[in-house]
Amino acid sequence: MELSKLPKLVDRPAKRVGRGMGSGKGSHTTGRGQKGQKSRTSIPVIFEGTKTKKSFIKRLPLLRGRGKLKPWGNKPVVISLEQLTDWPKSTPVTGEELAKRGMIKKYHGEMVKILGDGEIQQALTVKVKASKSAAEKIVKAGGKIEA
Repeated sequence: MELSKLPKLVDRPAKRVGRGMGSGKGSHTTGRGQKGQKSRTSIPVIFEGTKTKKSFIKRLPLLRGRGKLKPWGNKPVVISLEQLTDWPKSTPVTGEELAKRGMIKKYHGEMVKILGDGEIQQALTVKVKASKSAAEKIVKAGGKIEA
């Protein structure tokens, strides 16, 4: 094996900074220069410099407390059990069927949940999520839940 025929190494290992003075990348600034934004260890996601007039935070509505940057959607469409009293026994309760009958606007796979308000007498096959009390009432009436 000759040294001239060895393959060339393309990737160099990353420099380990901040590991003491002997490493050549230790002490004070550890290869980050002196001051400025890039020399800091962590910059918040919402940081946009010192501008305040057009900053992202100023454009948001005033919301108090934690979780102000979380999305507001993804809440289930709620249907009460008493709305299903005149549901035909042969058809299962699905999101598509609820949309066909006009109980929900359009069904695009969003979460539908049945709550246990009211009573039900007939046996239904439910293929959407149901609360604990609604599930007990459906099973008591002779139906089943497949969600």
